[in-house]
Amino acid sequence: MKTRALTSLLVTTLAVVILPGCSQEPAPTAIERKVLLQGSTSWDGTSYTRYPDAVPELSLLKLKIPANTELNWHKHPTPNAAYILSGELTVESRDSGQVRSFKQGEALAEMVDIIHRGKTGDKPVELIVFYAGSQGIPLSE
Repeated sequence: MKTRALTSLLVTTLAVVILPGCSQEPAPTAIERKVLLQGSTSWDGTSYTRYPDAVPELSLLKLKIPANTELNWHKHPTPNAAYILSGELTVESRDSGQVRSFKQGEALAEMVDIIHRGKTGDKPVELIVFYAGSQGIPLSE
């Protein structure tokens, strides 16, 4: 009888102590950090010159652009950056004629006060865009 009770106690103790640890994922040991984009120029090398003298307003957008889409010519009055989640986006400057393509996993520093547009290819594009703007100033014009 004592052996049976001792065995039962041992099995219960092992189940309480060992089994919970077996089913859990190991805790991460460090924060992973990867700088996706850092700089003071847009993708075409134009330097950012100033911020508007207004109250800051941050905007973070997730955009989905259909395949074979050509966006309208536009410009941004404040700095912004994009991260391509999927697809490929080709950006072109109207005045300089410069063209550059960005694909999944790449980041781009957008142009400020330069007229440009984006084009998608045969696949849709999904991207996250961060705007460091100011209250009352549109994200694009």
